[in-house]
Amino acid sequence: MTNLHRSLVLGCSALALASCGADEIVSPGTGGNITINNPPATPTPTPTPTPTSALVTPAAGCPTISDPQGLTDGGTISGPTGEYRICTMPARFNASSTLPYIKGVLYRMNGRVDVGTDGGPTATAADTKVKLTIEPGAIIYASGSSFLNVNRGNTIAANGTASRPIIFTSRDNVQGLNTSNSSGQWGGVVLSGRAPVTDCIAPGATPGTTACERQVEGAAQPALFGGATANDNSGSMSYVQIRYSGFVLSGDSELQSLTTGGVGSGTTLHHIMSYNSSDDGVEFFGGQFNVANLIVVGAEDDGLDTDTGVKTNMQFVLVVQRPNTGDTMIEADSTNALEENTPRQNTRISNATFIANSGVKDQAIRLRGSTDYRIMNSIIVDKSGSTPCLRVDGTNTLSRAADAGLDEAGPVQFDSFVMDCATDFRDSSGGVTAAAIQTRYEAGTNNNANFTNTLTMTYLNGANETAVPVFDPTSLSSFFVLPTSIGAVYAGNATWVEGWTCNSPTAGFGSVTECTTLPVYS
Repeated sequence: MTNLHRSLVLGCSALALASCGADEIVSPGTGGNITINNPPATPTPTPTPTPTSALVTPAAGCPTISDPQGLTDGGTISGPTGEYRICTMPARFNASSTLPYIKGVLYRMNGRVDVGTDGGPTATAADTKVKLTIEPGAIIYASGSSFLNVNRGNTIAANGTASRPIIFTSRDNVQGLNTSNSSGQWGGVVLSGRAPVTDCIAPGATPGTTACERQVEGAAQPALFGGATANDNSGSMSYVQIRYSGFVLSGDSELQSLTTGGVGSGTTLHHIMSYNSSDDGVEFFGGQFNVANLIVVGAEDDGLDTDTGVKTNMQFVLVVQRPNTGDTMIEADSTNALEENTPRQNTRISNATFIANSGVKDQAIRLRGSTDYRIMNSIIVDKSGSTPCLRVDGTNTLSRAADAGLDEAGPVQFDSFVMDCATDFRDSSGGVTAAAIQTRYEAGTNNNANFTNTLTMTYLNGANETAVPVFDPTSLSSFFVLPTSIGAVYAGNATWVEGWTCNSPTAGFGSVTECTTLPVYS
């Protein structure tokens, strides 16, 4: 069974952001772009495995890996799906290694696990260049403050399949102790790269340069990211679930399902599911990359949190809140003294479906901090009936014209973006009124703030969604494909959520396992 867990939150630097509040940056820095190879809009379905009825029995021992420290045999652990051999990872992989799928084996993180050694903001001959490969079907579990950190100059290759996803989860999930509301049981996955970021920890450092770095929040030992290599490569992750992540280290220092810091365009990210993160679903700090086929279910803070100069394109994104749980669907950038740093955030999303249900009565989407943001071919529904759809803070965010010298792409934009909320817009800080936000929204094409959704199965388009004209995003980036409908899941593009996901009361995907259990393959 597969569950994606929370994103890792990267924290405010004590040097640069000592005064950050709860709504300020609480994860790594800003800047940069990540590029992800977009899979076909309608992938060929892969047969879903049928779980066996027999309980798993532990493997005789742990596999041999290339790292000299090897895997430590930790005995066995039992749960409702059987008994497993515990193979504990080393605290640091110093040589490229593969974690194979072996029935009856679980891989354990006992504290922070580093992939390679941080090589600094610039590539050198001294880079360790360690690659951690995780095979389809492998399950990695952890508890407490344990998290996986892929250091700069090193890579991960965690590529599952539609029938055998890779699962990062918690010890309680293995033991069958979780409910549909469990969360925050371990850290998460952090990818650290050398792409540009802002909000530097070093006083006087120029944002977007090799002098500008940020530190992963909560790391007892330095875990840095940032540099000036826009096409940096942190590896690849696909068909991955991250379940029950988001361990609170202290105060606002909390890890999430997936955190990227300064990840570059050489990185590939698609078919990733975050399930019941106690903080954000995903949080992106700086870098330059693309993400396709992203699912966030049950995050207890923000679904998508983007900050510190990230430049990213996303397509086919589904975010669903648990009832009365969570904050925003989107939180873009922070309002602080560093918001004019460049590179400026520029996030563009096509084909998202946002199901808000937290009832926080604040806002479902919050754009601020002079961020550049564009939402296309998307749907937002507030099921709580009490939360306004859209908030934009600051006149710079709402209406500043494009300016290449400021790395400014122009005001926030919306096209073929429909909203079904009891309240569509709300007054914001910085003198921005709900009427001004509505005017900006209505300046786009094929938008409708009085939309009545006809979604079924929580997220699948109905007749009203199908009738909305599509905006062509391909002129903005070759990453995007031209969709035939708005929204994340629609006829002709519905199978991508099946097989590699897990089911819960919040959202069911037709998978063979529930998020509260593990898959068992024959």
